[in-house]
Amino acid sequence: MFKLFKKTSELEKLQKKYETLMSDWHRLSTTNRSESDKKYAEAQLISNQIEDLK
Repeated sequence: MFKLFKKTSELEKLQKKYETLMSDWHRLSTTNRSESDKKYAEAQLISNQIEDLK
């Protein structure tokens, strides 16, 4: 209930995006290798941004 008015930080947004990209990467890894590699590359860029914020 108290999180209702709390805004998400940039770090939390990036972590959520990273999790979804990694999930997509894992799902695509068995069907479409090139798309899977693209998702993994995007996730690595997000990971670098997260490290920069920390």
